[in-house]
Amino acid sequence: MTSETKEARVLDAIRERRELVNAAIDEELPVQEPERLYEATRYILEAGGKRLRPTVTTLAAEAVTGTEPMGADFRAFPSLDGDEVDVMRAAVAIEVIQSFTLIHDDIMDEDDLRRGVPAVHEAYDVSTAILAGDTLYSKAFEFMTETGADPQHGLEAMRMLASTCTEICEGQALDVAFESRDDILPDEYLDMVELKTAVLYGASAATPALLLGADEAVVDALYQYGIDSGRAFQIQDDVLDLTVPSEELGKQRGSDLVEGKETLITLHARQQGVDVDGLVDADTPAAVTEAAIDDAVAALEEVGSIEYARETAEDLTARSKDHLGVLPESGSRSLLEDPADYLIVRGY
Repeated sequence: MTSETKEARVLDAIRERRELVNAAIDEELPVQEPERLYEATRYILEAGGKRLRPTVTTLAAEAVTGTEPMGADFRAFPSLDGDEVDVMRAAVAIEVIQSFTLIHDDIMDEDDLRRGVPAVHEAYDVSTAILAGDTLYSKAFEFMTETGADPQHGLEAMRMLASTCTEICEGQALDVAFESRDDILPDEYLDMVELKTAVLYGASAATPALLLGADEAVVDALYQYGIDSGRAFQIQDDVLDLTVPSEELGKQRGSDLVEGKETLITLHARQQGVDVDGLVDADTPAAVTEAAIDDAVAALEEVGSIEYARETAEDLTARSKDHLGVLPESGSRSLLEDPADYLIVRGY
């Protein structure tokens, strides 16, 4: 299979599941009273997003049970115990947790744009945005209680979701703390990324295995698949922040560099003697020009920092796919491998 064929295959899989997830979001999260609050909760969900995490959730369910891709109704998915589990409701829970984190991140980072539109706190106000994020957070747990899974399996999935949310907050706290340090090591950054980003991918992959009654070895393997995929995703996201035009990103190119955020790229560059803090010199982010970002990127490319990040993401992606060996060979398992590659080659 050529790389073009593989990419088309994964895009089709994501597109099909995105439509199912979007329909489920409409059903599970209707606009109700107080209307402004629920409009705000839906705002970022309706702004776009490829639904990669719920795609992983549905693909993992198929791979665990050995069904063919799209061969089952995710609202009544057969568990290994013979019960019917609403996997799609769990997928929606994962997606709304992701949206909750984005809303709060944008407030903390004072980012004005998300997915090419004003961030929730800009479109509404800070108070409404905080409440919208909190509502999405609580709704996720509500959804997870309503999957119809065996009570013990459902409890385990709830416990994983709760611990995942705690770890995301821990990762965000580390990210904030890093802003006042100039001695961060690459391994520390990878640990932060695991907490802030990768654990939700781990939960996306492992939650359906828990709900469907899979063996502990399968649950653990899928979780590690998600962890390595998620770390690769964040590193590649850092690369794209510098290399993709602003209009495609939906935000200012080089925003991480402008805001002084440490990434694997800047940490590597510092180790090569680059004055990272002096790469972009402007009084405000709005004053930074595309030419200045071009010069900064050229300096980072010259010392191999961007290539180092790309190679690290590729290595993590390869490792993530190794974890899938615990699953039986099937079309679903093959499809589950593709989103890992897509994280590396994706555009916006």
